Amino acid sequence: MARLKHIIKQLSEKDYEAIRNSLMESNAEKSAYLLASMREKKISDQQVMSELDVNTNAYYTLRSRLNQKIEEYLLQQMESPRADLLKKVANIHEMVFTKKRAISIVTLKKLEKELLDYDLSNELTVVYKALKRLHINSPDYFVYSQLYNKHVAYMLAVDKIEDILADYFKKFGVYAFTGDEIDKMGLDLLHKEMQNTCKLYESHRPFVYQSCMNIFHRLFIEDDSNVKFSDTEDVEPIEDIFLKIDQVFDQYQMDSIYFHLHNVFEFLKLEYYTHYGVFRKASKYFDSVNEDVVPLLMHSNLYTFPSQFLQTKLQRALQTDTQTELFESNKDIFADYEPDKEDIPNYVSYVVYRAMSAYHAKEFDEAARFLNNLLNEISLKKYPHAFLEVKCLLALQYVCIRDYELFNQLANSIQRQIRLMGKESCPSITLFLKMLKTGMSEAKRDKMSKVSNIITKYTQIKSPYIFAPTRQIRMDDQFIRYVSGENE
Repeated sequence: MARLKHIIKQLSEKDYEAIRNSLMESNAEKSAYLLASMREKKISDQQVMSELDVNTNAYYTLRSRLNQKIEEYLLQQMESPRADLLKKVANIHEMVFTKKRAISIVTLKKLEKELLDYDLSNELTVVYKALKRLHINSPDYFVYSQLYNKHVAYMLAVDKIEDILADYFKKFGVYAFTGDEIDKMGLDLLHKEMQNTCKLYESHRPFVYQSCMNIFHRLFIEDDSNVKFSDTEDVEPIEDIFLKIDQVFDQYQMDSIYFHLHNVFEFLKLEYYTHYGVFRKASKYFDSVNEDVVPLLMHSNLYTFPSQFLQTKLQRALQTDTQTELFESNKDIFADYEPDKEDIPNYVSYVVYRAMSAYHAKEFDEAARFLNNLLNEISLKKYPHAFLEVKCLLALQYVCIRDYELFNQLANSIQRQIRLMGKESCPSITLFLKMLKTGMSEAKRDKMSKVSNIITKYTQIKSPYIFAPTRQIRMDDQFIRYVSGENE
């Protein structure tokens, strides 16, 4: 909310009027009113909801759509001059063949300056290639040859860096599901490769991409307790990295990639402050990311692991005791969201989040539907631990609705898989299933006490897996009553 209000207040009068008129023309009067109230009035959210006669979920949706409209407008304004530049680059060959040499050189040098301002290295290679050819009989030929070679090398390096970054987060998803040390080693190697590649170029773009990986790696892969004191002296503080990134984004405001990466770094700030327990600062960034959660999930998997935000959101809801509100709000937030089912780790994490939101709202049938559909749509045989986690969550829903037949079938399936994997490889899953079976047993005596004792043992086990939704369940008195059937 704070970020949206800040953006609206920072709009120029011309941009503000253009957005407002666009909303009015499209009959979005409520959005137009919200825009005006955020810019011109100092009234609370409750007052705005009252004046618009909308509930909390509808208000949240309205805010999200207004934010999207503003971003679309700003992006359009950003793309217009950039598109003109690209059109000029596309016409370079035509210009060289039809214009006088002197005019072509002057035009190309002007175009060079504009492309440098936008940091369009790919297009600069076309300009330098043309300048090089036009100066073939001049001493400047060597200068432009060097510039051409430099930008070709830089362009290839940035492509390589982007590929390393995308590969890292693809492999992180696998590691989150497997907890395999070999997968972790692969992430460490990619992290080192990124560092070594970026050292070759003193440029902001490699630094931004490296920071996407570096911050995430330090938060989720590196163990702070295992970092030697001597090593930390050479490690740049994460907050200093954030400061530099903000400076880069301020300097290159017309860069469309940076425009979208802003949300990624807001997410990283949220995870950073959450990781270190600075919840007041985390709250600030949570609101910002939460407003743009769908774009984050849909378009950021090449630059981060976006579904991690959903885990953070669920944990935050449990801390603030607002978990029962998630189920209804998700309907509006994800109404137009189309997840990529081929991106299995992010997709599974998303569906599990939706299922757990339903569970916390006591919509156990709906939670079971989410999980059943997931198991029917996606093969998780390559990820046996994740497969067990999803099955256990589904078993929990059957326990909550006291469907003995479906539970027993699923429990037998889970037990077979545990035997194949070995109990020692999944002790927490073994105990979780034991809880459920105890709660579903025919013996009625001391069920709650027995489940409670198992929970005590369960909480003493540390899970090596990042994807472990059963570990995120709040095992309080209500959970014990659910499992024991005392809520009937």
